[in-house]
Amino acid sequence: MSDARAQRIAALNAMLDADPDDGFALYGLAMEHKALDALEAAEPLLRRLLVLDPGHHYGHYQLGELLIADGREDEAEAVLDAGIRRAEQDGAVKALGELIALRDQI
Repeated sequence: MSDARAQRIAALNAMLDADPDDGFALYGLAMEHKALDALEAAEPLLRRLLVLDPGHHYGHYQLGELLIADGREDEAEAVLDAGIRRAEQDGAVKALGELIALRDQI
């Protein structure tokens, strides 16, 4: 792990220590873990993010992608379908297209 990545992870962990509900820190730390292929560490962060912010479209996308990579297509479909419904409700056209494209890969 690079020094820069270790510093980012430490900073994000400090942010979560100060505020466990910080959506920015949850997403950022999940992405750091995902980049390290530490799916077991990234998954609970993304799930917590989506509990706190069900409208976080890219949280749905990233969790869906993680579940696909882990061979859990049924779970990925459910997460992506929820994200698609939310993106439709929110009128988030770009996110909607990306969620549908990922869903179509399953």
